[in-house]
Amino acid sequence: MTTARVDEQAETLVISGTGARPASAELRGPRAVATARITGGGRTWKATFPLRVSRWGGAELPLPAGSYTLEIPGVDLDALALAHVLLRILRVAVTGSAVLIGPPIDPVYETAEGQTALEQRYASQIGGGENAVFFESFYGQNAGCNPRAIDRVLAERAPAVTRYWSVSDLSIEVPDGAVPVVEGGPDWWRARAESRLLVVNDWLRRRFVRKPGQHVLQTWHGTPLKRLALHRPGFDPRRMAAVVKESRRWDVLLAQNLYAERVLRKAYAFIGKPIWVEGYPRNDMLVGGDPAPVRAALGIRPGERVLLYAPTWRDDRAEIVDFVDPQDLAEQTGAVVLVRGHSRTLKPGRDTAGARVIDVTGYPETARLLLIADALITDYSSIMFDFSVTGRPMYFLVPDLEHYRGQLRGFYFDLAHRAPGPLVRSQDELVHALSRDDDGEYAERYEAWRVQFNRRDDGHAAERVVERILDQGWLTA
Repeated sequence: MTTARVDEQAETLVISGTGARPASAELRGPRAVATARITGGGRTWKATFPLRVSRWGGAELPLPAGSYTLEIPGVDLDALALAHVLLRILRVAVTGSAVLIGPPIDPVYETAEGQTALEQRYASQIGGGENAVFFESFYGQNAGCNPRAIDRVLAERAPAVTRYWSVSDLSIEVPDGAVPVVEGGPDWWRARAESRLLVVNDWLRRRFVRKPGQHVLQTWHGTPLKRLALHRPGFDPRRMAAVVKESRRWDVLLAQNLYAERVLRKAYAFIGKPIWVEGYPRNDMLVGGDPAPVRAALGIRPGERVLLYAPTWRDDRAEIVDFVDPQDLAEQTGAVVLVRGHSRTLKPGRDTAGARVIDVTGYPETARLLLIADALITDYSSIMFDFSVTGRPMYFLVPDLEHYRGQLRGFYFDLAHRAPGPLVRSQDELVHALSRDDDGEYAERYEAWRVQFNRRDDGHAAERVVERILDQGWLTA
């Protein structure tokens, strides 16, 4: 017989049973694993699973929300049952070997009626009265990108400002001194209403009602190669209306360079409002940053070659593309391979495993990974415009080039003619390209690329953005 309970004080899930003590016990999810401490013996035993784990050498944080499986060899788990238990850090439910981890929000607020009540309360608030910023990055799936870099400087220049971070759950690492607010909960709606400034890098979700004196800084999340918004293939009146409605919510749009300014203004019909061309704050650390702490936290030894594989998402599939076998790539090159899926593949997918392979799809900041990468392997992702700040080699694995360019999204320029590195069609071609010395073959292209796209990426972009925010009087230092 086995039973399940939650120790709220210790923040653990406890599975107890009779009979032989199991040799191992794991709570395994798509992006995290908790290993139990097994005690007892003889007639009874107990497996205690921590509900906080450390990933990539970071702090111990609550397990990410999602579906998990209890793996306790030799133990019948069919009779296990535990109704939703709401803790301060997360929510737990058990049905047999299936464990559901949810964000720490009372389920009543997740019903249609509960959300409607919170939205109506939000809409009726006067709001905009707190000297605070509401940050959100990739719909709360991480606390990174341009908003995080702005947070760093703002914390130094304006310590009196409260910094709220919208997160999908409390597994998201927020900056020191910031206040996490879980999306959809009462605190999230209140912070969104009361903050004088919203800094986001993607569309504003759910209902939005601008409060008196409230402003929105849209930092966006990449210089575009692939066509966006109004420029996407196919005529869709609903999409066009949604794009225009969204861009009207923004007061200022941030662009990495003049090229992005032109594209984003047209793609989002962002007419009559300012675009700040200041470089990307998220790239500041690539200028003079120290890679050693990041490598050490990931368990990468000094001198080991690091390859970062970071493809973009595809409109016709939910998970990361399978054009690379990371384990084989690590064996063929002798390198450590970091796999970084797009934010849109975080929830549908699961971590890739293998010797000398580290899945960093859920890692807090892409820039830290760029800092330690000796070479980037990508396809059509805007990460190419960030990594070029480092001047290190880039390789473009594009077996679906014609399909992506001609049917899925389309490009703003011809990648094949301007790419600052080789375009390859298979893993074999990639390994060959990685093994050869290009002898400066792409040097001229690379330099022209950096002149056009990275002129303002000088390590001070976040400082300039924060200065402009304070000059506008949006916040009080």
